[in-house]
Amino acid sequence: MCNVQATQPWTLGTEHWASIKRLTWVVLRDVNRTFGGGIASMELLRRSAKTEGWFDEQGHAVLTAVSRLTPGTNVLAYCVGLGWIVRGCAGALVSLVAASLPASVVMVAFAATLVRIDHYPIVRLAIAVGVLAATVLVASSAWHLMRPYLNRASAPRASIVAAVVGGLLLLGTTPVRVLLVSAAVGALLGRPARADVAAVDQ
Repeated sequence: MCNVQATQPWTLGTEHWASIKRLTWVVLRDVNRTFGGGIASMELLRRSAKTEGWFDEQGHAVLTAVSRLTPGTNVLAYCVGLGWIVRGCAGALVSLVAASLPASVVMVAFAATLVRIDHYPIVRLAIAVGVLAATVLVASSAWHLMRPYLNRASAPRASIVAAVVGGLLLLGTTPVRVLLVSAAVGALLGRPARADVAAVDQ
């Protein structure tokens, strides 16, 4: 089954296949040395793939779009696509393992360790501080996103959307449904007038 040749839906920068060993090392190195999500890993993979001549910017754009549409973790979908381009089915399998196995082992070890030391007060304090720091970062990001819309021109629209979101959260609605309903409400309200847009841009 893994002898199936990979198709090329776009023109590669330089057409040559890398060894399985080389592909595994590139994915293992680039995916498992970043923090903060898969976007950073995908950027490192893009640079490496361009250097290796596996695909060009168009190939990266296609892989990124497909990974976004694929359910699950985007970076894993990107790695599977990268492996398929380079070495077909076998490349897709080794890329998936190289991208997911090391982090899985680390998380299992970390979770097992945390369970054993959770009863120490200093550990609970460190966890509480970490949760607090993450909450502050999320709140800060949300504030910067909302701040341009917190003015007199956009206040009615923002209040309606906020009220809808608050009501849905009180009802225990899932985040995905909250986002969908908020988008629908925003669409029904229509685009703001030009004066409102100018006020937001300022």
